[in-house]
Amino acid sequence: MLGKRKRVVLTIKDKLDIIKKLEEGISFKKLSVVYGIGESTVRDIKKNKERIINYANSSDPTSGVSKRKSMKSSTYEELDRVMIEWFNQQKTEGIPVSGTICAKQAKFFFDALGMEGDFNASSGWLTRFKQRHGIPKAAGKGTKLKGDETAASEFCGNFQEFVERENLQPEQIYGADQTGLFWKCLPSRTLALETERSTSGSRSSRERIIIMCCANATGLHKLNLCVVGKAKKPRAFKGADLSNLPVTYFSQKSAWIEHSVFRQWFEKCFVPQVQKHLKSKGLLEKAVLLLDFPPAHPNEELLSSDDGRIIVKYLPPNVTSLIQPMSQGVLATVKRYYRAGLLQKYVDEGIDPKMFWKNLTVLDAIYEVSRAWNMVKSSTITKAWKKLFPGNEENSGMNIDEGAILAANLATVLQNTEDCEHVDLENIDQWFDSRSNDSNCPVLTDSEGAEDRARPAEHKPSSKTRKTELNPEKHISHKAALEWTENLLDYLEQQDDMLLSDKLVLRRLRTVIRRKQKTQNNKSH
Repeated sequence: MLGKRKRVVLTIKDKLDIIKKLEEGISFKKLSVVYGIGESTVRDIKKNKERIINYANSSDPTSGVSKRKSMKSSTYEELDRVMIEWFNQQKTEGIPVSGTICAKQAKFFFDALGMEGDFNASSGWLTRFKQRHGIPKAAGKGTKLKGDETAASEFCGNFQEFVERENLQPEQIYGADQTGLFWKCLPSRTLALETERSTSGSRSSRERIIIMCCANATGLHKLNLCVVGKAKKPRAFKGADLSNLPVTYFSQKSAWIEHSVFRQWFEKCFVPQVQKHLKSKGLLEKAVLLLDFPPAHPNEELLSSDDGRIIVKYLPPNVTSLIQPMSQGVLATVKRYYRAGLLQKYVDEGIDPKMFWKNLTVLDAIYEVSRAWNMVKSSTITKAWKKLFPGNEENSGMNIDEGAILAANLATVLQNTEDCEHVDLENIDQWFDSRSNDSNCPVLTDSEGAEDRARPAEHKPSSKTRKTELNPEKHISHKAALEWTENLLDYLEQQDDMLLSDKLVLRRLRTVIRRKQKTQNNKSH
């Protein structure tokens, strides 16, 4: 009788090798013999293929993750996913990350995501986090981490060969990337009372949305901004038809775009819009979409048009800060324009700061960030591709001087605005710098939360009131005008044939009415 088979515990690398060999057609039986395991174990590995690959991809490939033998998940899985995304981003941008910084960021994300439980970012948690993701000890010492320049250079050469081989033009080459946006993020010394700032740590995850920008290398075709929030239909969307929004909106619970959501966007939004654009240009409906390293996206073979002419290519790990087009100033520019627009909106309305932030809804933020994306110049996007296409360098776009002028103008206006006297140019510059941690930006919250603020209750006015409000010979109050403007905005959101410009004009009118109402209230006191 044969002796009992010795128990073999496979490493993650072994499992990845088995998956690859299964794809090459090697049988279960042969693999079980080679690795000294049962056939049922091989079948289990195949069954868990996607989970194993995703786990390996989410870890630093240069670390010892391949030696790990288990994929034990964290108690707070969503926090774990956000933290490794954040850590990898810091690494690719060359930002030092110490254990203290890592623990502080984990606590911030725990609060920002509105998670429940008794979370303690202890040294034990930090050790387990690093072990789960194969992060070497040196990464926690505050050593400056750099992008992989060798991998970036090699990819650029291979990609240029691919473009020449496939005979692709810049119009047919696209890039996309996502970023988180706390849409109520404020300058640290602007629009907030000290007592309100002290409670900013309890912000709700509902005040964070994900935005994804996508455009081709010419910058002439910018797809509608993709926005992902936690609520399927926030209260601020009351009466609005999602298909009429100036962005493509999805909902999910996770902090970063999930595979299923990204695939849905690719198939229902990206492919049709690209096909339509290329057809209008008289070009072959053939294109490539350049994406970050796979953890946040489905496998390449799952992303392609039905005819196989529109495909994706992934950047290697640790090169985002070096060659990912959207990370070469495009996302930063969108955030700058969004934040500038937010402050300008506050100044235009001229109302109490607390009332302004209470009135601000995620729907307002969506329109504002859509406007910001529309303001990004094609030359800014073209410049972002210069590392992948060295011969296509346009030295324009939103440069340091343009950003400085924008910040200086806003600082001057705010210094002469009530409740904003303490703001200065340095404060605005730091706030504009989207590389700064969003955790450095205070967020005003109220007991109900921004999205819980319902619009004015719908009620049927009495015949006397209705006659007074609609009769042009009678005086119409600012309050009545504001209510009817809100109702008309709700109406426009329900229509499928209204232009975005019409909605923006009405929103501008609402701002004017609010300002007039504030002026009248000040005179009456």
